[in-house]
Amino acid sequence: MGYTIAEKILLAHSKREVIKRGEFIEVLIDVALGNDITAPLAIEKFKRAGFKKVFNRNKIVLVSDHFVPAKDMRSANQAKILSDFAREYGIKNYFDIGTMGIGHVLLPEKGLVLPGDLVIGADSHTCTYGALGAFSTGIGSTDLARAFMDGKFWLKVPNSMRFIYRGKLNRWISGKDIILFTIGKIGVDGALGRIIEFSGPLIRKLSMDDRFTMCNMAVEAGAVTGIMEPDKVTQKYISSIPQFISRIPKFYSSDKDAFYDKIYEWDLSRLEPQVACPYLPSNVKPVSSLKNIKIEQAIIGSCTNGRITDLRIAARILKDRKINSGVRLIIIPGTQDIYKQAIKEGLAETFIKAGSIFSTPTCGPCLGGHMGILAENETCIATTNRNFIGRMGSVKSYVYLASPAVVAASAIKGKITHPAELIDR
Repeated sequence: MGYTIAEKILLAHSKREVIKRGEFIEVLIDVALGNDITAPLAIEKFKRAGFKKVFNRNKIVLVSDHFVPAKDMRSANQAKILSDFAREYGIKNYFDIGTMGIGHVLLPEKGLVLPGDLVIGADSHTCTYGALGAFSTGIGSTDLARAFMDGKFWLKVPNSMRFIYRGKLNRWISGKDIILFTIGKIGVDGALGRIIEFSGPLIRKLSMDDRFTMCNMAVEAGAVTGIMEPDKVTQKYISSIPQFISRIPKFYSSDKDAFYDKIYEWDLSRLEPQVACPYLPSNVKPVSSLKNIKIEQAIIGSCTNGRITDLRIAARILKDRKINSGVRLIIIPGTQDIYKQAIKEGLAETFIKAGSIFSTPTCGPCLGGHMGILAENETCIATTNRNFIGRMGSVKSYVYLASPAVVAASAIKGKITHPAELIDR
């Protein structure tokens, strides 16, 4: 029996000649990631255990992104813990205001993750990097503390599922629509404890940004991670980043006789924009079925959809239009470089003229942190990844998940809207 992409990466990072599904293995990691919510606890445990140095100061990444700019004393202290630890232990890859971004957008941009890498992060959306053909998964703060010490991690080798996508996408369909459709089909526990391997001719036609979006939300189906076979699109992407040039990526592909405990296959030729309704990412409906759902807030950003192509799509719809007077549109680029690129291309001016708020990078509203908390009975449509009860503020608020195109169109109309109602007519 052959190996999947993910199993090959795990094998390469273990000291074993073979690995088997279901067994526990210890692996060496390439990147250990922490943020301003999860890393302080890991740092506390690391110091309490008496460790005097980290395993590799170049392989630890610390990003203050959830509550920055600091919204209160507690969030300021959390960020300071990261800053002090980075200074004390010589952590090279520490990112704060001015250099930071939303972690899962920032790391690929900075060349910190490569195809074939094994990445752990104390954040559930660490699975994002599977888009590059890396094995990346979220862990707890205690495991992160241990990784800081010796660069190792124990895990149970998961089973894999394979999703095969075919067909030609219609206009306005993006990676966000594909992953929402998928979660809607299998449910929030449909991939529980497994690896999702996204594949098929349609995947090979997707941009890297769409691939990042899909792998980012693999965890919303309960997956350990999502992963894609690296190809020419991947190679072009990493070749465009100077930091990647000095490192050697490893492009793995699954063996023909690799084992998958489930295989799904879909033709998406008739797919229309998808929307996840409260209160689960799996409560998915086509946008055409959602009529007259009024919104008070719209958000474009997050580690799911805060990349430059997302902003370009939104700007195309917003250009020379005004958002509805009853809607707050908050646009948050994923990193400082994306922020600057949006200014350079005139996207920021388009957003501001339309009446939106154009923010410095932050996770902010996605987790109900700041920069867009919902009051009782308010409804938001967002490009974020979760819409649980109380996720963005009041437990009596409502969050719908959609693509940047749908969110931008909805902000203009003041209700959930298909972008074709604005552009194609």
